[in-house]
Amino acid sequence: MDYGKHRYEQEQKDKDARRRQSQVVIKEIKMRPKISTNDYGTKSGHVRRFLLEGAKVRASIMFRGREMAHTELGLRLLERLAEDMSELATVEAEPKVDGRNMVMVLAPVKSRLRAAPAAGDGEVGAAPGVDVAADAAVAAPAGAETTDPDAA
Repeated sequence: MDYGKHRYEQEQKDKDARRRQSQVVIKEIKMRPKISTNDYGTKSGHVRRFLLEGAKVRASIMFRGREMAHTELGLRLLERLAEDMSELATVEAEPKVDGRNMVMVLAPVKSRLRAAPAAGDGEVGAAPGVDVAADAAVAAPAGAETTDPDAA
């Protein structure tokens, strides 16, 4: 085999290896220790979406002023987030204080990435895996009359 052919094959292998590699994407969510419940729900929804997309998530708690004396509030918040996302993610880096921030990194669980349902599957408002037609048949058996006074 000549050197030119060897070089060509090596370039093809390198090109194929570059095509198959995946980029590690890290998304960041920033919160404050006094976050309200509805804001926490929104932020945790973003974290859930990022994890289902396959990205790692860096959760940061930003402390200001006297809040630095109560870093345990931030720790509780990050532990709550890790517990809420336990089915989707594992804690890659435990919570640690970095200046005025407390940081934790969540990595997606590989088995959940492939099993994630598509956005358009099922009916709106139906729980996953629930057959809506079968539930309706159980709720109203065939031949049963309704007792609705307005159905005249």
